[in-house]
Amino acid sequence: MINQKLLVSGAEFFADDYEINPYYNKDKIDVKKACSEHAAIVDCFRQAGIEIVKVAAPESCQDGVYTANWALVKDGVAVMSRLPEARKGEEPYAKAQLTALGYKCVEVPDGHIFSGQGDSLRCGNYLFAGSGYRSDPAAQAFAAKTLGLTLIQLHAKPQLNPDGTEHINPYTNHADSFWYDLDLALSVIDEHTIAYCPMAFDDASRAQIEALDDLDKIIVDFNECTAGFACNLVSTGKHVIMSNKAPKLQAELEARGLTCLTPDVTELKKGGGYIRCVSLWLN
Repeated sequence: MINQKLLVSGAEFFADDYEINPYYNKDKIDVKKACSEHAAIVDCFRQAGIEIVKVAAPESCQDGVYTANWALVKDGVAVMSRLPEARKGEEPYAKAQLTALGYKCVEVPDGHIFSGQGDSLRCGNYLFAGSGYRSDPAAQAFAAKTLGLTLIQLHAKPQLNPDGTEHINPYTNHADSFWYDLDLALSVIDEHTIAYCPMAFDDASRAQIEALDDLDKIIVDFNECTAGFACNLVSTGKHVIMSNKAPKLQAELEARGLTCLTPDVTELKKGGGYIRCVSLWLN
């Protein structure tokens, strides 16, 4: 079983002071509503039988609600993230929380960036890993080796400027993408099944995914992936907590016998995060 124990924080300090991904817009964030959305998501987790470890939201951290980016965890070991400058305040806080919970915290080599579970998804013995935006291939390779996983290194398509060049985010100084973290383009349904949007990936990455004959693959509609955040879900293999704006994916999952819980999320997506983003798998 997957996602049986999740670490969550809170949305009390959620803000948009630094537009560190393409999803930020001019609509003012309603923090009270974001907190209500977060509570509803956590309630769905509990309905699915998931054990919740709740910690206080880190103060003055606009994205501290997105605990998925704090680390990648397996078997008592946490490979800690190296986040964009706007999120640096979360790093020592995350390490302190995971250390207090008894996890061995391991740092990626100096000079590399790593977005934790947001960009690194475990599926059985595979580690599906994003690169080019929030994580370096070398950091992903280090995480896979540390945790004893087989690395599947992928690359999502970049956000382009009108002249066709890659857009560089002014706050992160890195190339940007509407799939800047892998959990926006691919999700793990159980230890043998993934759901992904082929149009989100470059040709080489699509070929890698398609070549994995030991996995069942669900194709996610492009519009549901982008507008509905369809891939940004949490599955236990029996229950799926997912977007209420992805009817095609929901129908496919329910046809396979899974129970879908679909909280409404509007505020938290303004920061480029969703249901998977607010939860860090601990077991």
